[in-house]
Amino acid sequence: MNVEQARSIIVRPYITEKVYTKMDKEDILAFIVHDKADKAKVKEAIKTLYNVDAIDVNIARTIYGKKAYVKFQSGTARDLATKLGLV
Repeated sequence: MNVEQARSIIVRPYITEKVYTKMDKEDILAFIVHDKADKAKVKEAIKTLYNVDAIDVNIARTIYGKKAYVKFQSGTARDLATKLGLV
């Protein structure tokens, strides 16, 4: 997967108080993703864009669009959030 394809899958990071709590306690970040994205594509896009490995991906449909909750190894979510300017 190239960077353009990955950017079309990962629309933007999504941060709320709930996601911030999940980031600190469970090493999970949330992203708004393309409507046609699946777990495997999201995992691969995260690896391509941010050069970190996702352990698990859960996808939910919301009124804001499709959200992907991505679990990382311990400490990685906080580092990535800092790199993205979310914290």
